[in-house]
Amino acid sequence: MISNTPPPPYYAVIFSSVRTTDCVGYAEMNTLMNELALEQDGFLGMENASSEIGISISYWNDLEAIKRWKNHLEHQEAQAEGQKRWYKHYKVRIAKVERDYEFLKK
Repeated sequence: MISNTPPPPYYAVIFSSVRTTDCVGYAEMNTLMNELALEQDGFLGMENASSEIGISISYWNDLEAIKRWKNHLEHQEAQAEGQKRWYKHYKVRIAKVERDYEFLKK
């Protein structure tokens, strides 16, 4: 589902990843992190897609909200586990959304 974000400006955290073959515990941790993100002050929404690479985009009110999420204890534990077991490669990009528009066929 496409996130219903407020009018810009806001921020996007783009997480692109290539997974390892280790799947044990990944789905559960991913679900937990998505649920936890929903509870964070400043969180606006999230979109996910996967093929050869996984792409998760989370939307945030401001850079401080992003920083708090990055430093959240349970999120840090998930990051460490991901580096150890689930990811071969990942890259995080943070971008300011200055304009958006949408099309919705009715």
